[in-house]
Amino acid sequence: MAKKNKKETAAQTAEDRKEEKEGKTTEASGAETAEEAGQQGPSLEEQLTASREEAKKNWDLYLRERANLENFRKRAQRDKEDLARFANEKILREILPVLDNLERALEHARESEGDNGGLLEGVEMTLGQLHKVLEKSGVTPVAALGETFDPAYHEAMGQLESEEHPPNTVARELQKGYLLNERLLRPALVMIAKGPSEPAAKD
Repeated sequence: MAKKNKKETAAQTAEDRKEEKEGKTTEASGAETAEEAGQQGPSLEEQLTASREEAKKNWDLYLRERANLENFRKRAQRDKEDLARFANEKILREILPVLDNLERALEHARESEGDNGGLLEGVEMTLGQLHKVLEKSGVTPVAALGETFDPAYHEAMGQLESEEHPPNTVARELQKGYLLNERLLRPALVMIAKGPSEPAAKD
């Protein structure tokens, strides 16, 4: 009977040890699981905050790129319009000396005596047509005679004593200036008025 009790006690002790060991294993496993959960990464709330910040950053980048694209589109449109408005600038500049010569010929014909009425009328008609063509192309004359000297539109060739015009105004126009769609095509060559010089004082 005593032997039987000893066997039962030994079996009980072994079973208790086994349960204790399993318990420790379970605790260790639980601790490892908790540790792994802590190492897996940020929480759901932190992930949501990071996603919102990234979305905001991407939205700002989108708006910036959209503004750049709109500015590029406007600049390209403006360049295209300027190209259309000033594409014939070179040929128009070369036509201006022809216009000058026609005007000089017409002025000379009016001053000379003789029966040249038909020629004068023909030159006037040609000159008028040329003026219309230039006007349709956006070419307009620069206002000069009697105007205040403006270096942006006038090129001074010298000074001229004048009582008729105030100082620093255009007293004579040597060559007409022209604008092409409000942009200077050729400056006017002018003489600037200055006050008459005072006579030298006598001793």
